[in-house]
Amino acid sequence: MAYQAGGQRSVPRPVPERPEAQAYLRDLAGLVEAVPFPSVVLDHRWDVVLANTAFASLFRGVGPHPTAMPGENLLRFVLFHPDASTVLGDHESSWCLPMLAQFADAVERHGHDHGLQAIRREIAQDPIMEAAYRQGLPHWRRAVGERAVAQDGAVRPLLHPDPRWGATECRVVDETPRTLQEMGYTRLTLVLREVRRDRPRVRAVRRGAAHLRVVPATED
Repeated sequence: MAYQAGGQRSVPRPVPERPEAQAYLRDLAGLVEAVPFPSVVLDHRWDVVLANTAFASLFRGVGPHPTAMPGENLLRFVLFHPDASTVLGDHESSWCLPMLAQFADAVERHGHDHGLQAIRREIAQDPIMEAAYRQGLPHWRRAVGERAVAQDGAVRPLLHPDPRWGATECRVVDETPRTLQEMGYTRLTLVLREVRRDRPRVRAVRRGAAHLRVVPATED
């Protein structure tokens, strides 16, 4: 059985209404748990539907947060959790900005979704994050191109708490079959990659509520 990251839940959430969909997710849970790499099933709001033990282990060192735990909502964790940069290497450019761009696309497709609107309001309440969303993000997208927004195949740095991995990289693999896609869910697996130990270590910089270098510093 797959577990919610952090071991807080052992059943999928949110649960689909159709019995056949529920049965499908129960069977999928066993498959997700069998994967040795962090694997997670998300809905269109980035709420975690299923996550395996390897996913929980990746984030086992993060502190508590009322709304941005990785086993609850992955987007909120990336954007708002102060410990995100201690796990997600090169946090701003490799994780935060790509997911912020994906969020902007989701808002265009599901503009009236209450969950997405709640995240949008939370972004608006943070002046630095709002500036990144309105000003920094369009500039970044023009600079790097749409390829940087794509999830499947992206190679991103990680700071794994297990010393066997440590500062490493993962390839994000989209493993969403048609049935899961029709439910509105996405399955992502972070395939950990062996890296040469003589390469420079990716530093973990704990950021505050919102420190994004993409936003130009205010001149006095």
